[in-house]
Amino acid sequence: MKVRTDVDDAVRQVVELLRGRQAAVLTGAGLSTDSGIPDYRGEGSEPRTPMTFQMFLGDERARKRYWAGSHLGWKRFNSVVPNAGHRALVALEETGHINGVITQNVDGLHTEAGSRRVVELHGAMDTVICLACGQAFGRESVAERLEAANPILTTPESVRLAPDGDADVGEIDDFVIPDCTVCGGMLKPNVVFFGEFVPTETFAEASALVGAADALIVAGSSLTVNSGIRLVEQARRAGKPIVVINRGATKGDGRAVVKIDSGTSEVLAELAERLAGHLDPDLDRRS
Repeated sequence: MKVRTDVDDAVRQVVELLRGRQAAVLTGAGLSTDSGIPDYRGEGSEPRTPMTFQMFLGDERARKRYWAGSHLGWKRFNSVVPNAGHRALVALEETGHINGVITQNVDGLHTEAGSRRVVELHGAMDTVICLACGQAFGRESVAERLEAANPILTTPESVRLAPDGDADVGEIDDFVIPDCTVCGGMLKPNVVFFGEFVPTETFAEASALVGAADALIVAGSSLTVNSGIRLVEQARRAGKPIVVINRGATKGDGRAVVKIDSGTSEVLAELAERLAGHLDPDLDRRS
């Protein structure tokens, strides 16, 4: 898979920019589109209203609809596999050109691909937490309880997958949501909803990756969410070069020294291939 001719010069610029440098990488939903997970804001994406934290807490019917859709969406999430972009970032970490990946995605594909240092800013769909006692559960165990209580989930006619693992479902009035088996509290997928803050320790870990790097690559994110643009601003204030790879405009374009308007996975694959010929034996390979 090769990048288009009209972005080839920009890729060369990035290769030269990263020679002798180590970058941190911030990824968004645009990286996972080639794995079959749609982007919220990419070209052709349908308008939708994601679940907010306030609605999840305060509206039982909305919570039922979320859990029904989230379960079906998670089953689809579980079937997708990493793409060339994810594998390229693994290669770049192995050669020391990047010090890790900060992702806004909740699909777990970076870890599945083999990336060693991954900061999941918005959590991950494969765990569930109790909002009362903090107990964490594997998604599989909660899924078994959901299907036992709601047999209709085992035979969905069709599922339209969304970037956060949600999916559109029909009637949910009789839907049963499992409680925490430890304290009976409310369960929630371990993802950051709209209106909810990224955990302080998680953002600190992401910030540390950017602080330790010599440059920042943004791949597949429009940077609409505050946590992402804060990391870009951190790099800018430190005088670190910023590269943005994304189809369409982003909020970070004005801060970038190089913007590549093209498919994320093919550009990252091309970068990994070209940078393999520019290995620096003294490059710090922090993990």
